[in-house]
Amino acid sequence: MSLRSPRRRFHQTLLAATLAACSLLPLSAAQAQTVHKVRYEEVVRSVLYVPMYAGLKKGIFKDEGIELTMKTSQGTDKGMAALLSGSADIVLIGPEASIYVANSESPVKPVVFAGLTATDGFLLMGRKPDPAFDWNKLKGSKIMSFRPGSNPDIFLEAALRKKGLDPKKDVKLVNNIGPAARTGAWLAGQNDYATFLEPEASTLEKEGKAFPLGSVGKEAGMVDYTVFTTTDTYLKKNRAAVQAWTQAVAKAQKYTAAAPAAELADLVGEYFTGVSKPELTSAIERYQTLNLWKKTPLVEKEAMDKLQDMLVQGGVLEASKKVDYARFVDMSLVQK
Repeated sequence: MSLRSPRRRFHQTLLAATLAACSLLPLSAAQAQTVHKVRYEEVVRSVLYVPMYAGLKKGIFKDEGIELTMKTSQGTDKGMAALLSGSADIVLIGPEASIYVANSESPVKPVVFAGLTATDGFLLMGRKPDPAFDWNKLKGSKIMSFRPGSNPDIFLEAALRKKGLDPKKDVKLVNNIGPAARTGAWLAGQNDYATFLEPEASTLEKEGKAFPLGSVGKEAGMVDYTVFTTTDTYLKKNRAAVQAWTQAVAKAQKYTAAAPAAELADLVGEYFTGVSKPELTSAIERYQTLNLWKKTPLVEKEAMDKLQDMLVQGGVLEASKKVDYARFVDMSLVQK
């Protein structure tokens, strides 16, 4: 055998390996260049959405190829309006809005594709501490709530019913105060009780202006409260972007579920200027105790059926107009 043969075979093998490696380079480069630019709107700024902020700060969304701009809608109705008008691609809002639009004449239909929170994060708060608080003490009182038909209002009504109170007769729900004006209205002395999200709840408690008495979500039950929503049109044209978003959400939820409150407070502090680390840590711990954050993005049919029952009981949805789960929820991206 010629001495050249092994050498020739070596060079041929090396050349083949080099060509094989080089053939992978265009694919890797293409993958690296894939950027999904997404216009995102959150319903409000709240500790309730810490998994989302953690995902942003940990670079999870960036790692999935997502480059996003973020706005705060200040209301589910405004978030849905932004989505339907095309000024937002993905919004974080209550699923009740998608049910309403599904029943409307809008040619563009919203699609719930991932969930973030397992139930309502609002705390019922009073003007004085009451360690022996009982929900029956609310009879005859004024409670600052939210826009009729919105999830905060619907979940509060459901909690009241479970406590044996008729939200239409036993209490007065004040729901004509906008989200941005609620704290000011409370400090001005309006209403006997109110519901607040974190970090407002902890801040008011620290200042001695309001005191937590109960959890709306704990009483209403585990029903998805805020979900990531897009439109059927956007999903069809940008499925890869929505898939990447869903994967990022799942990773962010997994991280948040295992992270200590103090670590999360350090990570997301820049989203809550003016809130001290101890206050933020306390707020996160409170939500951890209540199990308000979903462990996966899955939005189940049973939860959406319960939500629609709550909407019917609240008088904002006719029983005959309940929307089939598959018409406004798409879990194929989560399942993938």
